[in-house]
Parts: sequence; structure tokens; C-alpha cells
Amino acid sequence: MAKKIIGNLKLRIPAGRASAGPPVGSTLGQWGLNMMDFINPFNDATKGDMGKDVIVHIQVFEDRTFTWKSLGQPVDDAIRAAIGIQKGSGKPHAEKVGKITRAQLEEIANAKMEMLNAVDLDGAVKTIAGTARSMGVEVVE
Repeated sequence: MAKKIIGNLKLRIPAGRASAGPPVGSTLGQWGLNMMDFINPFNDATKGDMGKDVIVHIQVFEDRTFTWKSLGQPVDDAIRAAIGIQKGSGKPHAEKVGKITRAQLEEIANAKMEMLNAVDLDGAVKTIAGTARSMGVEVVE
């Protein structure tokens, strides 16, 4: 019989730099989890992505055990890194902050393909392009 899930947590943590302080320590502590059982494996698994934030999903079970999955860098961070901007536009449909090409979109889509709910690469590119447009980034061919 499967264990009963009592919590689903989503955290955004700097890769390879998780510590017992916030947000990791305070979030895991609320659920009564041993934070070092998460911190050490997470830091080892993500040290190749140092300098980037990583999205992590944690499932907490009734017996205070847990599983975690790293989803990698968020799409908006990847878009900002690809075109070299600090932040998106406050008025995305009126003020554009940069341009992104189809090739850059495909590169991001390939990296995030397993996390997206797209059937093929073209659908994934359209999803990434929608995120870019909502940030005030113009999509060019």
C-alpha cells in the first residue's frame, strides 16, 4: 500500500547552496522533516547549476519521510539569461524590454521539454514564447 501524502511543497532555491536557514529550514521544519536529509543530496545534485535558482517539488508523507524532484531553472530565468535582461516589463504589451529568436526559444524548450505539457517541440516553443510575451519580450523569427 502506498504511503499517504500529507503535503506538497514547492521551493525556489539557489542551486548547490541550500542551507538550514530560510526558505529550506523554515519550510521543512514546519513539517517535522530532517532538513539535512534534503540539503546534502540537493546540494550534490545541483552543484553543476551553481549561480542559478532551481525549482524543487517535495512530497511529504504521513510517516515524516519525503521525496523530492528538481525541475531545474525556471523558464522566466532562462529567457532573461538568453537575452541578457535583468527583469521583465511592468507593462508587457506596451513596453518591450528585448527580443528573442526562434532558435533561443527552441534551446530553452529542449532544456525544459520533460517539464512542459507539450506533445512536441513546436508546442513547447509556443509555450515558452507565451511566457516571453507576458514578460514584455518580443518574439522574432
